[in-house]
Amino acid sequence: MTDTLPDRLSNDPRSPYHDADLLDRGIGIRFNGVERNNVEEYCISEGWIRVIAGKALDRRGQPMTLKLKGTVEPFLRSGEG
Repeated sequence: MTDTLPDRLSNDPRSPYHDADLLDRGIGIRFNGVERNNVEEYCISEGWIRVIAGKALDRRGQPMTLKLKGTVEPFLRSGEG
């Protein structure tokens, strides 16, 4: 496997941007310089992340998400220390 991360990645297995093998390796996200642990999806080129909005659910029973815009920097956790 290479160490280049995709432009867009999602935790949701129903998403076309889901990559289970890559997620198993451990992905970390720095958003606006702060490491975030609650990111559900990110897009580097468009500069946004999606995070779960509390306990709210949509009409299909899936957690509702908020889109936050800013600087997105993904990294591999397995490469650390």
